[in-house]
Amino acid sequence: MTTLTKMSVAAALAMSGLVVAPAAQAAPAAPPSAQLSPGLVSSMRAAFGLTEQQALVRIDQEAKATWQAPSARAAAGSSFGGSWFDQDKGVLVVGVTDPAAAERVRATGAEARLVGRTAAELDRLKDRVDALSAAGKVPSAVTSWHPDPRSGAVVVDVQPGVQTAAVAEFLAAAREAGPVEVNTKGVTAPVPYAAGTVGGDPYYTGNVRCSIGFSVHGGYVTAGHCGGTGAQVYGWDRSWQGQFAGSSFPGNDYAWVRTGGGWWNVPVVLGWGTVSDALVRGSWEAPVGTSVCRSGSTTHWHCGVIQSRNETIHYAQGDVHQMAGTNVCAEGGDSGGSFITGDQAQGVTSGGYGNCSSGGRTWFQPINEILSTYGLALLTA
Repeated sequence: MTTLTKMSVAAALAMSGLVVAPAAQAAPAAPPSAQLSPGLVSSMRAAFGLTEQQALVRIDQEAKATWQAPSARAAAGSSFGGSWFDQDKGVLVVGVTDPAAAERVRATGAEARLVGRTAAELDRLKDRVDALSAAGKVPSAVTSWHPDPRSGAVVVDVQPGVQTAAVAEFLAAAREAGPVEVNTKGVTAPVPYAAGTVGGDPYYTGNVRCSIGFSVHGGYVTAGHCGGTGAQVYGWDRSWQGQFAGSSFPGNDYAWVRTGGGWWNVPVVLGWGTVSDALVRGSWEAPVGTSVCRSGSTTHWHCGVIQSRNETIHYAQGDVHQMAGTNVCAEGGDSGGSFITGDQAQGVTSGGYGNCSSGGRTWFQPINEILSTYGLALLTA
């Protein structure tokens, strides 16, 4: 059974009263205290080959980096060149184009690194590639592209062995706007992670099965490709659960379901027995390089690392923008499921390639954009 029992819901509510968190959160005066969900440390040990102490240190470092990121970006000002988590050093690194800004960034506790281009310049270069795609000039062998502050270029993923004349022409056009790097390692054509109907999973729309993302006031968020606005939704037991109150795909891949029929919402992500169910306490955006875990109805609980942000995914159905890329595996039916770092909601599963036997890559739609778009409030513990 893939929904919460009344007992587990009651336990979650008893641990701390429900509060509604605003979509946009102001920075606290100090880093958030570590409130680890049971099983998180063991899950990270298994995913990254860490000792218990190493896992605890990394969790603390990532929480600190996430807390520092907004103030460090503000300190960098117009010279902000992107940020990422350095796993070896355990610190937040902020790229800047102005040495004077570097001193301001260091004053926030983050490490500063001089880079050749601002994040805004990289975003404009990525927009150039988006425009090529909108004009139908991106070959099917090209699967995604994203700005990489560490290299100062836009990284384009291309399926290996199919670098045709069309691919070369596309890359030449992209490079007219600035530096482009090509990655072919492990690249496969991505697909949205919906699936045909199978029994015992969280929700259905017609013959499509998808996964619940995060509870919000009045319902939950999930992936847009799982159903259009007005589509009826049925729970794991096939009882009526609600309907899609808003949905966007392609362009975006997000939606929200307004629940009814006696279903209720709680700030919990299922651990599927791999870890204890995780309480959700906010939606602070974790930097590139930090760990992230995913919960879905097909492959359950898996962890990995956030590899990119503001990535454009070239699905057969159309481009999806401003996605976050990870090396977490997923499979059909996991669509819409939760991506979470510690106790902070990150986003909902969109699609990817590979599987959880051999590995792969999965993208998620960031949660805060969904909350802002629909004026929703995340339920938190």
